[in-house]
This record gives sequence, structure tokens and C-alpha cells, in this order.
Amino acid sequence: MMQQTEQLSKIMKTHAEDLNSGPLHRLTMMIKDKQQVKKSYVCVHQQIEAEMYKVTKTELEKLKSSYRQLIKEVNSAKEKYKEAVAKGKETVKAKDRCDKATMKLHILHNQYVLALKGAQLHQHQYYDTTLPLLLDSLQKMEEEMIKALKGILDEYSQITSLVTEEIANVHKEIQTSVEQIDPNSEYNDFIDTHRSSEVVEQAIEFDMSLLEENENLQANEIMWNNLTAESLQVTLKTVIEELIQTQQTLLSKEKLVLELEKKLEESSKTCEKTSDIVLLLSQKHALEELKQTVQQLRCSEAKFAAQKELLEQKIQENDGKEPPPVVNYEEDARSVTSMDKKDKVSKLDTIRHSIAGIMRSPKSMLGSSSFFDVISTTVKPLAEQDWYHGAIPRIEAQELLKQQGDFLVRESHGKPGEYVLSVFSDGQRRHFIIQYADNQYRFEGTGFQTIPQLIDHHYTTKQIITKKSGVILLNPVFKDKKWALHHEDVTLGELLGKGNFGEVYKGTLKDKTPVAVKTCKEDLPQELKIRFLSEARILKQYDHPNIVKLIGVCTQRQPIYIVMELGYIVNAILVFKET
Repeated sequence: MMQQTEQLSKIMKTHAEDLNSGPLHRLTMMIKDKQQVKKSYVCVHQQIEAEMYKVTKTELEKLKSSYRQLIKEVNSAKEKYKEAVAKGKETVKAKDRCDKATMKLHILHNQYVLALKGAQLHQHQYYDTTLPLLLDSLQKMEEEMIKALKGILDEYSQITSLVTEEIANVHKEIQTSVEQIDPNSEYNDFIDTHRSSEVVEQAIEFDMSLLEENENLQANEIMWNNLTAESLQVTLKTVIEELIQTQQTLLSKEKLVLELEKKLEESSKTCEKTSDIVLLLSQKHALEELKQTVQQLRCSEAKFAAQKELLEQKIQENDGKEPPPVVNYEEDARSVTSMDKKDKVSKLDTIRHSIAGIMRSPKSMLGSSSFFDVISTTVKPLAEQDWYHGAIPRIEAQELLKQQGDFLVRESHGKPGEYVLSVFSDGQRRHFIIQYADNQYRFEGTGFQTIPQLIDHHYTTKQIITKKSGVILLNPVFKDKKWALHHEDVTLGELLGKGNFGEVYKGTLKDKTPVAVKTCKEDLPQELKIRFLSEARILKQYDHPNIVKLIGVCTQRQPIYIVMELGYIVNAILVFKET
């Protein structure tokens, strides 16, 4: 009896160890893989949705806004040209301005037509292929995990099975339940319950209101004329290069898909237990992610191919022809000599070559917003951004944030060279340090080469700053330009004296105006720096002959300057020295 009990105890102990190192360990691994699959799905879904919104909304709205502005400029230039012809003065200059404005409009028109074509295809690909593929991928991974779970539970059932009739009946029920698990139909009820209704694709059409004030442009038609012919050739070359690069990348990714599928097939054959499938889940997840990348590349390939076809068709239609002039200047021709005409052509060619030079930039991609922006705010240095307030104190920054989504960027007082995003969200003023690593600025997501690009990304896409905070940027708070000066605007000269905060210098502005410049030591405690800037805040409120006049403040970097009228400061220092 004792011997059999001891033997039974050993068997139970062995089963417990096998259970812990086998099914329970693999179940823990599968839970982590399941969490990773969910995280990846959410990330990819947000990414393709953001790209969809960017291509079909943001970029088109920017182009339409620029379109309307350029139409106004063209109409204004035409009116000025007519006035110049009527007066017989400066007709050449007026004609050049008219040509330049018209060329800009036609080039932007072409860009808008190409962007529309790309947006139409992107939206169709999104609803027809990209999104369904993502959902199929998620379903496939979940079914694979159910298959792995079935193997784990089967092994669990075998390890814990005992010979007693009571326990044998329990395990019989367990085994029956495990065998009834069908990975292919496990999520059918869930899908039927939560299935979304079919989405009707929105019509992405040319906004006809853009042409109400200009009759020379045609909807969905590439404009080929003496102002755009060269830029169209450059654009076609760029599109072809991007198409070839995309196709090469696509081929390499498709090859990787085949290799990984073959590797998974071979690994599946070597599994000794059904629960060993869980060891392959991470590789299967990588395969599904790779398929998502392939689909996104196919979408890009289709967009570039469509834009290439549109450009080639227009260029081939006019092969061997002389580009037609945009505007007929017959009236002006009567009063212009042949030498004047030659000068006009030369100037027009100069403008056209300048635009072509811009279009030749290797960074000009038809799928990116920077290609279509007439003037992009992200190319401005940080110090020139309206929402950058320099090294202002945290307290002052908080006072400027009053409404939901208000935000600004400032330099940290405690750590010069470190930048902070301050935001008003849900009744609180939040401060986020802008991380810098591997030559990239980021919060916790995508990195960018400059802070303006990072802020513009979160502001235009409405992507949350961090998952934990859920903060979204809505309203940039602009600095008060009345008092804002750059350090480069001030030249320091003679040292006038020293104070608690730093030195006082005689200086000059760019317009040669003499000023007094108070500087703040970089190593001062935080509270003293706040007191230093509070002096400038107080002076902003006064305009009195007996009170020193504030000219401006330099807060873009350390050390901070307070710039004031010179005479009052010099007199005060002389009185102080005499006493």
C-alpha cells in the first residue's frame, strides 16, 4: 500500500512538472503573442487610416487652398497687365508677372489633377484590398492561435488524465470539448455579430468651384503649354523613378513572403506535438505583417502607374509639337521691339527653368504633401515657428494655454537645449519632453528630423501625443510678435554694468538703433530666471516718459535678452556710480 502510494506520488509529481514546463509555459507564450497581434493590428489600422485621411483629405485641401490663391494672383496680374498696356508703362514687367503667376497656377493645376488620381486609387485600394487584407490577416492569426490552443489543451488533457472512473469521465468530457474546437469556424459568430456594414466609397472628384474664376483650365486635364512642358517632363521622370523603385521593393518583399511561407511549411512538419504550433506563431505574425507591407507597396505602385499613364498620354499627344503659349499678348506686341521680345522670352525661360529645377529635386514625391505645398511651414527653422515661444518659464507657458487643445513649444529652463511641448487637455496643462535619439525627434511614435516636422505631423493628422495621455493638438498658441526679437537682431557692444541676473550691454539693432541689453546668466536658479522675465512682462504694460521703454525680448535660445531704450539705462547707471 505504502509502495503504491509512493509510486502514485512520484507519477503525480512528474505530471505536475510536465504540465508546468509544457502546456502552461506554452499557454503563457501564446498569451503574449496574442497581445502582440492585437497591438500590431491596432498600429497598422491607425497607420493606413491616417494615410487614407492624408491622401484623400489633407493633401487635397492644401492643394485647393493654394489653387484658389493662385487664381486670385493670376486674375490680379492680368488686371495689372491690362492697366499697364492702357497706360503704356512697365508692360514688360507686368507681362512677366502675369506669366509667372499663370505658370504657377498651371503647374499647381497639374499637381492637383495627379493628386486626385492618386487619391481615387488610394481610396479604392483601401476599401477594396488593404482594409480587407488587414482583417483577413487578423482573422487568420486568431485562427492560428486557436489551433495552437487546441494543441496545448490536448497535451494538457493527456498529462492530467488519470485512471479512476470519476476522473476518467471528467477527462473524457474535456477531450470531447477539445476535439470539437474548429479554428476555421471559431470566429464565425463573432464576425456575424460585429460585422460592419459595407462602406460606400466617396466620390473624389475635381472641385469645379476652383474653375469659376478661370476659364483656361480644364477639370481632370493635364495642362501642356509653354509654361508647363518642361516641368511635366521632369515630373514624369520623377514618377517613373518612384515607380521603378517601388516595383523593385515590391519584388524583394514578395520574394521574402515566399521564403517565409516555405520556412513555415518546413517547420510545421518538424513539430513533434500539436502544441508545438505555438512556437511558430511569431513567424506567422511576421508573415502577415510582410503581406500588409506588400499590399501597401502594390497600392503605391498602382498610384504611380496611373499618374505615369496620365503624364505619358499628355506628352505623347503633343510629341513633336511646339508648346502653345498660355496668354496671347498681341496688343502688347505692337509697341515692343524685337529686342524687347527677346528679353521677354529670356526672362520666361529663366522662370521656367527655375521651376523645373525645383521639380528635379530627388525628394519631390507625388505621394507626399511637401511636393504640393507652395510654401510649407515645416521648412522654417524652429525659431521662426509662430508656436515656438523660446525659453519662457513654465508658469508663463501655462498662463497662455486656456482652451482644450491649445499648445506651444518652448525651451526648458532647467535644461537648456531640451525642448518641451506644453498642451491644455481635459482641464489640465500637460508638459511633454520632446525626445531626441538617433537623429530623430519623437514622443513615443514616429520620429522626424526636425521639431517643426514632428509638431506638424501630430497637428495635421490629430495623432495622440502618447497613448497614456491621449492628448491631441488642436490650437497653436502664437507668440506675441510685437515684442519678439531674435538674438541675430541685436549686436552687443560695450559692457555698461553688472547686476544680479547678468551683464548689461550697450547694443544696436539692425536698423542702427542704439539700445540697452540686459542678459540673464544661464546658470541662474529657476526662480531667478522667472523673476528676470517677469520684469519684461511688467514693462510691456507701460508706456510712460518716466518709465524705461521696452523694445523687445529674445527668448529663442540662451542667454535670454531684455532689450530696452538706451538713454534711460545709461543715466540710471551713471547715477548709481556717482552715489
